[in-house]
Amino acid sequence: MVEEEKTGRPKALASGIDVWCAFDELVAIPDLKPNPRNPNNHPSKQVALLAKNIGYFGWRHPISVSRRSGFIVAGHGRLMAAQELGVQLVPVDYQYFASEADEMAVLISDNALPELAETDEEGLKALLKELLISI
Repeated sequence: MVEEEKTGRPKALASGIDVWCAFDELVAIPDLKPNPRNPNNHPSKQVALLAKNIGYFGWRHPISVSRRSGFIVAGHGRLMAAQELGVQLVPVDYQYFASEADEMAVLISDNALPELAETDEEGLKALLKELLISI
């Protein structure tokens, strides 16, 4: 069992926010390079919700950066949320890619594949009801 699972303590603290996810290092926001070819746009409403989520639950997913190019591959929205929160450090996971094509394929699929999911409306209603009852 991993230590934080036994103790209930986060792996690190990044600018006052608990880090629960696996990561390679905490990186200063100005040192991160968004991929200029990222096809996704992050509306302000989404960024605000991500910021609330990170602020309340802590970091549950790192920002993934390519060792090949140095660009963000996954986590552009999380970076924007961190900027909205005014934090200085974020958890980063460095990934290796054999080629630019592989890197771009991961960038695209990280965003596009979740959009293909379908929501079980009844299941979602049941979960929300459980959450509301427990509050």
